[in-house]
Amino acid sequence: MDYETLLSENAKQMRPSGIRRFFDLAAEMPECISLGVGEPDFQTPWDIRDAAIHSLEIGRTKYTANSGLRELREAIGAYTRRKYDLSYNEDEILVTVGGSEAIDLAIRALVCPGDEVIIPEPCYVSYDPITTLTGGVPVSIPCLEENEFRITAQQIKAALSPRTKILVLGFPNNPTGAVLRHQDLLEIAEVLKDTNVTILSDEIYAELVYGIQHESIAHIPGMKERTVVVGGFSKTFSMTGWRLGYACGPLPLIKTMLKIHQSCIMAAPTTSQYAAITALRDCDDDVEEMRKQYDLRRQYCVRKLNEMGLKTFEPRGAFYVFPNITSSGMSSDEFCEKLLQEKHVAIVPGTAFGAAGEGFARISYAYSLDHLREAFRRIKEFLEDHKGE
Repeated sequence: MDYETLLSENAKQMRPSGIRRFFDLAAEMPECISLGVGEPDFQTPWDIRDAAIHSLEIGRTKYTANSGLRELREAIGAYTRRKYDLSYNEDEILVTVGGSEAIDLAIRALVCPGDEVIIPEPCYVSYDPITTLTGGVPVSIPCLEENEFRITAQQIKAALSPRTKILVLGFPNNPTGAVLRHQDLLEIAEVLKDTNVTILSDEIYAELVYGIQHESIAHIPGMKERTVVVGGFSKTFSMTGWRLGYACGPLPLIKTMLKIHQSCIMAAPTTSQYAAITALRDCDDDVEEMRKQYDLRRQYCVRKLNEMGLKTFEPRGAFYVFPNITSSGMSSDEFCEKLLQEKHVAIVPGTAFGAAGEGFARISYAYSLDHLREAFRRIKEFLEDHKGE
């Protein structure tokens, strides 16, 4: 069989995950400390687990409606109103298998071959390959360290073309921790108001912000009708393995996403959906406690990295730091590969998140302080070993 000719050209062009490559290498090293994966180290709060157990005990093990449990969609709508002043009715909400499926559905529902998708980079690894798979054209815009890794309205305006279909906004940002402020959103809205461009707003880290309040671009006048908001439970409620997310947006778009979802997935996991209702209604205190712990770790990481001579922007959201490693004299890939081989610490090269990530590396602080302290001790040793090279 000649699979080189059989395989889809779009699939062959997809960029493989740079995160998983380092994760797999680290898994082969028993002494390795991994700071590579964005997975909370906290247990899912007990009330959520208890709700899942109860749902199983009483036999709630059948398929749900394709769009998700009505009660859950109502709870999501109540949550977005309470948290972000965004009102959606149940038909404008789709429950998905993680936020990643919601992103996939939105891109596939909108993009035709040749359509352009504006993607600020560095960014979450899935936007580019999903766009490529649909036959779309990723248009990357570098978010610069000197601008706190924020995309600007001027950059977006310069990237717009008659083929532009989607603007992706992944803020709070993975991997940089950057956030967009109210004025940023106003300026972006002004650029887009007379266009036919849809915004894919990935807000999976909306509840993990520090010292500020998250605002969705859908909250800006005139933007809700052109925005699909992606949220989920993995990061906020430490529910990564439960695989549950959601999309909120204009009814025609959500209906089309639902048709794709029906054909490819059918429905999100039933047990996870019942657990998520409890998460949204009863777990604000648990989320606040986790956020406080992340904030302590965030401050520790920024301080230690800067002390080592790795200039590090202070992130305002998510649970990553994105140090500038150019002072080491190594490329991002070289730095991370040598650190893994020599000190058995796994972090992710910035290039895994797009070309704009060259010169940086992503470190997740979704780990205990003891875990971080030992990893940073080894990173300091690594830098000293290579000083002057």
